[in-house]
Amino acid sequence: MLKHEIAIRKFSLALAALLCMVGLAACGNRASQLRELQQQVWQNPEDPAAYLNLGKGYARQQQYTKAIEAYRKALALEPDLDEAHAALGAAYFNQKNYSAALTYLKKRVDLSPDDSLRHFDLGNVYLHLGRYDSAIASYRQAIENSYSFDEAYYNMAVCYIREGNTAEAERIHAWLQKKNNYLAVSLERHMHEARQGSRK
Repeated sequence: MLKHEIAIRKFSLALAALLCMVGLAACGNRASQLRELQQQVWQNPEDPAAYLNLGKGYARQQQYTKAIEAYRKALALEPDLDEAHAALGAAYFNQKNYSAALTYLKKRVDLSPDDSLRHFDLGNVYLHLGRYDSAIASYRQAIENSYSFDEAYYNMAVCYIREGNTAEAERIHAWLQKKNNYLAVSLERHMHEARQGSRK
């Protein structure tokens, strides 16, 4: 084996060892951060923000069941805590439990009915539930409050495609071609797949 090959191998081994140590340190940091958040809850059992932060810590580690439990405790202490409704909706959405996500995202819209992003998030839940009319209504509301909401138009077109309303989907596609070519191309794929499916 040549000297430079030995040097490269030694460097590779040293780099791999360093990366392992960094990974272990990151795991250790996350575990210690969670312990700190748990301690804050134990020290302040009546503080909804402490439960909310603990839930976020669990969510960052994709421990959604524990995150949901913490968020629920935050809501029990402060029922209109908007951030807890958002976090619960997101956690259930990440678990693909769209029916549960719907409850919390609807509440968010009730708390701030002029917020486009809340309507958009609610529309996304309806889309995953296959409730296309409700999704379209939510996306329309998002667009009404923020006219050039390209993603809302795109998702609304996907709903129209799934309902078989190609005329509306094509109208939105023409609009997207002027506004957002990336989304227009993606929508073309959906339209093409729907056409292929109808021919089978």
